[in-house]
Amino acid sequence: MPWKAIGIFDSGVGGLTVLKEIIKVLPQEDTIYLGDTARVPYGTKSPETVTRYSLEIASFLVKRDIKLLVVACNTASAASLEALTERLPIPVVGVIEPGARRAVATTRTGKVGVIGTEGTIRSSAYAKAIKRLNPEVEVITRACPLFVPLAEEGWTDNEVARLTARTYLAGLREQGVDTIVLGCTHYPLLKRVIGETVGEDVRLVDSAEETARTVADILRGRDLLRPDGEQGNHHFFVTDVPAGFIRVGNRFIGGRLGDVYQVSLDAEKERP
Repeated sequence: MPWKAIGIFDSGVGGLTVLKEIIKVLPQEDTIYLGDTARVPYGTKSPETVTRYSLEIASFLVKRDIKLLVVACNTASAASLEALTERLPIPVVGVIEPGARRAVATTRTGKVGVIGTEGTIRSSAYAKAIKRLNPEVEVITRACPLFVPLAEEGWTDNEVARLTARTYLAGLREQGVDTIVLGCTHYPLLKRVIGETVGEDVRLVDSAEETARTVADILRGRDLLRPDGEQGNHHFFVTDVPAGFIRVGNRFIGGRLGDVYQVSLDAEKERP
């Protein structure tokens, strides 16, 4: 029987850090990735608009016969996970719940920091998820908007990155935080600088890594994993010209993306 792929989407390139971790954990699996580059960023849009976009993308991916959908975008996970879960006949995994779960399991002081884009922090999605798991945990949030352009520019290990990290993160250590959730899919590229800034006694939770583990657990539990030893194929689609996505994406995935195809989601709606 033909094995189905894992579907993954994001508003742009950030979700490639999630894809990278999925490939690391499940190298035998096929994946289909869609970056909605024509409508990025999602963080400035209303939850209703983000949910509409997410449902359109899910329809595109489900038509390609995927077996599980990963919402590799913090904004879309916060806004549309419930609607996607209700409407789709396959498992749906967001990036917020796995990161929150790991943070609660990791903290010893009961004080967890969450860093993310302004939109993610404003949504309180991580704080709510952590409080659902353990109401006793104190959550201290910090928006770090400049980390996104730094990651995309490749400025992840220079003095600009270090100064920016110190400016954003100095207060978190002083408040007794012992665990920090990287609440944006761009932030794993800055993990080294973030770690140096907050010190080795503060544990960093990478939502991309935790999401990949969750995907593996769900597929294993449903007996949907491809046999070990197979080699997965990876397909990439974007909704705007691919050039910028390829340039930045190669950096995010730590290798070459291969072919990236531009698609129109409006044209897809016309397809039966």
